[in-house]
Amino acid sequence: MPSLVAHDIQAALRIPQRIETLDVLLFSEFLGKPLWLWAIFLALVIALLVFDLGILNREDHEIGVGESLRLSALYIAIGIGFSGFVWFTLDGTSATEYLTAFVVEKTLALDNVFVIALIFGFFAVPRKYQHRVLFWGILGVILLRGLMIGLGATLVAEYGWILYIFAAFLIFTGIKMLVSKDKEMNLDQNPVVNFMRRRFRVTDEIESHDFFVRKPDPKTGKLVRYVTPLFLALVVIELADVVFAVDSVPAVFSITTDPYIVYTSNIFAILGLRALYFALAAILHRFEYLKQALAVLLVFIGSKIFIAHFMGWEKFPAIWSLAITFVILGAGIFYSLWRTRDQAHATG
Repeated sequence: MPSLVAHDIQAALRIPQRIETLDVLLFSEFLGKPLWLWAIFLALVIALLVFDLGILNREDHEIGVGESLRLSALYIAIGIGFSGFVWFTLDGTSATEYLTAFVVEKTLALDNVFVIALIFGFFAVPRKYQHRVLFWGILGVILLRGLMIGLGATLVAEYGWILYIFAAFLIFTGIKMLVSKDKEMNLDQNPVVNFMRRRFRVTDEIESHDFFVRKPDPKTGKLVRYVTPLFLALVVIELADVVFAVDSVPAVFSITTDPYIVYTSNIFAILGLRALYFALAAILHRFEYLKQALAVLLVFIGSKIFIAHFMGWEKFPAIWSLAITFVILGAGIFYSLWRTRDQAHATG
């Protein structure tokens, strides 16, 4: 009996030590922010993904425009609402920078819709399976963007002058978008697609929602693993996002160098893109001049760091940045809708 009492006393004494250890862990910093901030964000993202795939879309089905808009509104509301959490836990300037980064990333992500629609068309992916491809694509994007942002944050922390290179790159990219003509993506000549078709067995048709299937080998008759066109579409979408991230990640670092703001705004903007795709894919022709607005936006974002330098400011005012971003994007959207109003009447 005495030994049991002594054991209980020792266990009770270890409880405060465990609590103290947990506190130290939660308040230890990762990329400049306490781990508990990162944990809350990641828990929210995981909950959204589980809710999306595990509850709303357990069965394969074609997502209509109405469902797409409702899901998009939910994701946009959560993304904007997270700025309140940022304001409460950090400060007002951080919240404004988050909102600016979220709006910029959301708009830049719209360009992905054009490419995704082209990829799905090339691989003849049925609409009822497109959500599954986009869901797994989002998981890959979360990891890839995390790696790119972590690398970018490290470079910025070590070499502050690299922000000027990012800014110059954005200005160059924006000007190039303004003067260059659109070029269609030719997936027939895509080296990655050709490589995978040479190295792997690929089915000719999409028979289910699976990325891999087992079928008899034509020569031996044995069951072997085949890659389906769904997996090829997933790989191409991931590679396309890497290309888009080359523009979007430097753009956000030109708004703020806080890795937490950069990453959270990126992920919340991309999470909602999957839902918004099914509504936008049907009306892409109405945003004919959005590319020009994006080009002007990139030039503005890139020029901010130079303007702040010449004006002697520590940073370009966050509220000004948010307001100008809304004006540029609003002008592009309304001008596009006005110029394509005849197409809307024709289809209506």
